[in-house]
Amino acid sequence: MSDIDAQRLAERIDTVLDILVAGDYHSAIHNLEILKAELLDMVKEDATSVSNKPKAPWEI
Repeated sequence: MSDIDAQRLAERIDTVLDILVAGDYHSAIHNLEILKAELLDMVKEDATSVSNKPKAPWEI
């Protein structure tokens, strides 16, 4: 399972907030879309790694 670096995530959110305060809404939305896609990819990778894990006999 991949770990989400909370500090790095907070820094990226802070960057988006700075962009919003500056009034560049298009760039802020674009950055949020990128962040969302990266987080969803992480979740997808986690789900794939869990589904590929061999199952115990009682889980079959």
